[in-house]
Amino acid sequence: MVDITHKKNTLRTAIAQAIVEVSSAETIEAIKALKVPKGDVFAMSKAAGLLGVKKTADLLPDCHPLPIEYTDITYEIEGLQIKILITVKTNYKTGVEVEAMHGASIVALNMYDMLKPIDKGVEIARIKLLKKTGGKSDIDNS
Repeated sequence: MVDITHKKNTLRTAIAQAIVEVSSAETIEAIKALKVPKGDVFAMSKAAGLLGVKKTADLLPDCHPLPIEYTDITYEIEGLQIKILITVKTNYKTGVEVEAMHGASIVALNMYDMLKPIDKGVEIARIKLLKKTGGKSDIDNS
């Protein structure tokens, strides 16, 4: 791991996204109507994403374990696409970009797993960092 002992704690924020694309409007309707056989897709995927954010350092060897102080997961449905937006914040010595992207990835994977019994055409796309603040440089890719 990179040596961060000399750094000061600062507010760090990252916003990441992932896109889940389904193959039919019926899949979107099943999600909204809570008719997916495996359960509430949005609630279960949010829980999975929260765990994903918290477990990032356990799975990615170069990530520092750090205190996650805020996580928000929202969804936007646009046609056959579900946009997952995840915001992560901490007051610490290093950023939370990887935690946000990892969380978005886990949300998308959980959705895929829950939807595969009713839609064989589900795809995951565009996992990316949209915005980062804190530390040396701020970026905004939105």
